[in-house]
Amino acid sequence: MSITVPPSIGVTMFSGNLRSSEELLKQADIAMYQSKTDGRNTLRFFDPEMQEIVTQRASLETDLREALEQRQFVVYYQPQVVGDGRYTGAEALVRWRHPQRGLVSPQDFIPLCEETGLILPLGHWVLETACMQLAKWAEKPGMDHLSIAVNVSANQFHQANFVDQVLAVLRNAGANPHKLTLELTESILVSDVENIIAKMSILKGHGVTFSLDDFGTGYSSLSYLKRLPLDQLKIDQSFVRNILTEPNDAAIAKTIISLSDSLSLRVIAEGGEIDAQKDFLARYGCHAFQGYLFSKPVPIEKFEQLLKSRHT
Repeated sequence: MSITVPPSIGVTMFSGNLRSSEELLKQADIAMYQSKTDGRNTLRFFDPEMQEIVTQRASLETDLREALEQRQFVVYYQPQVVGDGRYTGAEALVRWRHPQRGLVSPQDFIPLCEETGLILPLGHWVLETACMQLAKWAEKPGMDHLSIAVNVSANQFHQANFVDQVLAVLRNAGANPHKLTLELTESILVSDVENIIAKMSILKGHGVTFSLDDFGTGYSSLSYLKRLPLDQLKIDQSFVRNILTEPNDAAIAKTIISLSDSLSLRVIAEGGEIDAQKDFLARYGCHAFQGYLFSKPVPIEKFEQLLKSRHT
């Protein structure tokens, strides 16, 4: 029997300037992990930049853990609108108010949260914050119709007790489940689809709705798509951004709108920045939007000011 083992090798070099064996092994280990990152079955030499990347990552992870303990995160809200701008709700988007770095974009810390498992407590906190906001809006005339969409990572959704978590958060906040939309990405569909459908069905039975985020950028099977208890497809901003200049992007957007119609799903376009993009999508049947054309993500106070200004 023949067995092939693809190696990932890390190498560090030294000459004259002797270092401790512990330091040399640490450098070789860092180079080995870089080899794995680059696709395995390869060799990488250690260089000081690798050490700097590892050091920065470790520092960021420490800061993230402190941020959770010290409540440095805040939820911003980006309006979701229909027609010429009637607010129907918002997407809840987390931001990090770092004491030294200022407001940190999710692109700079969410990937590390996913890798370290910190996405679980962070995602739970965002869900709690959004549901408490729904309960507050329910008591305010002119705001009680608003819904909130919350992103859910694959790591969150695959927790065995995820359904119980969501129902407990809704119950504790006193929020209407029908006003909560959970946004899933296509990456969640790569495994255990039957369990995913079962969890979605239970939550949907309690009134929670589901949106498939960034649709068209992943590899979800249409055979699975028709079985998922979805309520909405979200056209990714990468298609909307170039919809007026790239025929392929325009064709994809039109196909998603048509697919949504055939599956009796609502559709919303993300990332619109100019009226021409909105008008193009509306011409083909998409009348719900989320983008800078209407507002960037803003703190809750600013969101409510924007809503009131449109009603006066």
